[in-house]
Amino acid sequence: MLSVFSSPSRYTQGKNATESLGSEMKSLGLEGPVFVIAGASACRELTSIWKQTLSEAGYAYTVFPFGGECSLAEIARARQQAEAIKAQVIVGAGGGKVLDTSRAVAADMDLPVVNCPTLASSDSPCSALSVVYDQNGTFEQYLFYRRNPDLVLVDTAVIARSPPRLLAAGMGDALATWFEARTCVGGNVRNMRGGGSTLSAAALARLCYDTLLADGVDALRAVENRVVTPALERLVEANTLLSGLGFESSGLAAAHAVHNGFTVIADTHAMYHGEKVAYGLLVQLILEGQPRTELETVLDFLTRIGLPCTLAEIGIQDPTCAKLEAVAQRATTPGETIHNEPFEVTVDMVVDAVVAADAAGRAFQDSGTNR
Repeated sequence: MLSVFSSPSRYTQGKNATESLGSEMKSLGLEGPVFVIAGASACRELTSIWKQTLSEAGYAYTVFPFGGECSLAEIARARQQAEAIKAQVIVGAGGGKVLDTSRAVAADMDLPVVNCPTLASSDSPCSALSVVYDQNGTFEQYLFYRRNPDLVLVDTAVIARSPPRLLAAGMGDALATWFEARTCVGGNVRNMRGGGSTLSAAALARLCYDTLLADGVDALRAVENRVVTPALERLVEANTLLSGLGFESSGLAAAHAVHNGFTVIADTHAMYHGEKVAYGLLVQLILEGQPRTELETVLDFLTRIGLPCTLAEIGIQDPTCAKLEAVAQRATTPGETIHNEPFEVTVDMVVDAVVAADAAGRAFQDSGTNR
């Protein structure tokens, strides 16, 4: 098996980075017209900046308001509009689902894509894949593309003004990166690009974890006060770049599969991707029989930044057998990343681990260990 490392062509991050969008695109030789797929908050915050930076660089552009869900229907709707203006480059600006949609449209049209995350809430911006849901928010499939984004541009001034909960959710997604990478590397399984991991991918995944523990709390405090600090810059890089490279080039395991399982339960639809991944990580650690000290380190971090440690905290107030079995059935479907674990994983094992993770979370909170 060949080793494969994937990354965007260019990654640019910093305060007020949006002002350089036009010049960054120009330096890469990207041509217009530009089709901007934008979330509502991106439209509110960045419309005037886009007008200046894209116009100064000589780009004609059209803004397409995102419909709210990365579904096949939304991808088709956006593509139709992009084709109508004869777009030559797709720009996505917003949260993870906006960027997933922009990458899908660009891949369908064989066009370059620029991702401008306005949140550090997931590790998807650097990747060559999209997570597709149905119109009800239930996970449907992964779409894989031939190449990664041509440019990922992250404006930390915009992220500093985002809801703190979304930054914390990004940390939940990123926290799983090292543990899933460790499992995949140890089992010599194929990564998201179909190859083996590299030393650099595993090292970046570990650096992501170390950065979260070192800077997570301070970065969250910066966002609560709407300021850009060195801790926030490092944390945003961890959530976006380090986690993105780590997961794609090393692989996913149980944590993300359990997230996908939770999407079949309507109770969890108000929760963000990273919040469900965080709980999925607890399930993975229990499935793998990892040491109690490691589990408590994760529980302590989740508690400090306000991420869920119990089923109630991800919306499941009444964890019936039927609900838990539905989660486990979806998490263990053929082809799911849970099968990257170095042992056979059954529905019963997942149900037991979900319940055990809830018990561990409640016991940790009740013990006062995290105070």
